Amino acid sequence: MAEENKTLVTEFVITGLTDLPELQIPLFLLFLVIYLITMLGNIGLVVLVWMDSHLHIPMYIFLSSLAFSDALTSSSVTPKMLVNFLTKNKIISLSECMTQFYFFGASASAECFLLAAMAYDRYAAICNPLLYPVKMSNRLCRQLVIASYTLGFLNLMIHVGLLFRLTFCKSNIIHHFFCEILLLFRISCIDPSLNLLVVFICSFTLNSFTIMTILVSYTLVLLAIMRIKSEQGRSKVFSTCSAHLFSVSLFYGTLIIMYVFPESDATNNQNIICSLFYTVIIPLLNPFIYSLRNKEVLRALRKIIIKN
Repeated sequence: MAEENKTLVTEFVITGLTDLPELQIPLFLLFLVIYLITMLGNIGLVVLVWMDSHLHIPMYIFLSSLAFSDALTSSSVTPKMLVNFLTKNKIISLSECMTQFYFFGASASAECFLLAAMAYDRYAAICNPLLYPVKMSNRLCRQLVIASYTLGFLNLMIHVGLLFRLTFCKSNIIHHFFCEILLLFRISCIDPSLNLLVVFICSFTLNSFTIMTILVSYTLVLLAIMRIKSEQGRSKVFSTCSAHLFSVSLFYGTLIIMYVFPESDATNNQNIICSLFYTVIIPLLNPFIYSLRNKEVLRALRKIIIKN
């Protein structure tokens, strides 16, 4: 009977952001608008780069790849959250749960590598402008994008594969708005220490490598900016980098809190707020952070609007 109980839980109940009935419709409308703007901004940026041949250079190829990653992150979480706002049946099957976490985690991991590649791209462009076409060719750029997504999806194969060793019997309630892997560990009948160790090792390795790449690249960039004599030149270069640094700080700050130090004393509400940042808010903000102050993107957008 004890062995039977270990396989009883094959469906989970996701409690969502709140159980107050009067907030379900307002929250549905709010997150529907956020999701539509997120998809419009990110997919729009991907299409814009694809359509305009002037944007077929590494900087914009990376931007469109990041936009696709953000669209995938948001789409892995938000549609199910929207459905749950409108239904009392907030059930998700074990296979759906693993699939949701797989695509969320893979896109988030790919984004880490893409942000590091973008930092190296800025280093190559600012510190070695004459050698930039050699150090960051379109071919190398595409190889880095493919490697980012490949490593991201392979990373999550490890974690989702290890989930199959667990069985769930303590509870079928997930106090979150999506299938968060650390919460699955808490309701496992089997000791999840191995899973937690692998999450820590992979997260620490991935974040250490990508953060060090970003820090080294931008330290060299800042030193190069300080050597620019023209105030206008310094301002132009710094404005290009500041958007990336702001996005990096938001993204890595929340990921490190959640996955590198998962045993922190943060309450469940704090964890949900962190999760909202990297699943909903950052994908919403990124296309606007990178595009609104970018003259080339705005020029390409105006050209398409005038054509149509």
